[in-house]
Amino acid sequence: MWSITIVGIPVGQQCFKFAKVSAAPFGKDIEFTRRRGSLLLNVLWLILGGVPLALEEVGVGIVLCLTIIGIPFGLQHFKLAELALRPFGARIIRA
Repeated sequence: MWSITIVGIPVGQQCFKFAKVSAAPFGKDIEFTRRRGSLLLNVLWLILGGVPLALEEVGVGIVLCLTIIGIPFGLQHFKLAELALRPFGARIIRA
């Protein structure tokens, strides 16, 4: 839905980045950069919905880490929580 409008295209790209890591989280790392433009966009992202998304990922990660089998999946959700807090300026790289 974000990518329908021209103003929302940057947000839509971040949503697709998040979906790409969510679909296949293993073997991928997230590299964060420090740029001024990404800082402003990350602050707007936090206000518009990044915090609830990150809290959801942390909650799911905690629940998954309660079992031995779920620990690797829980750790991936913690990685996604960090991406949910600051997706602008982040790059997905293969581990």
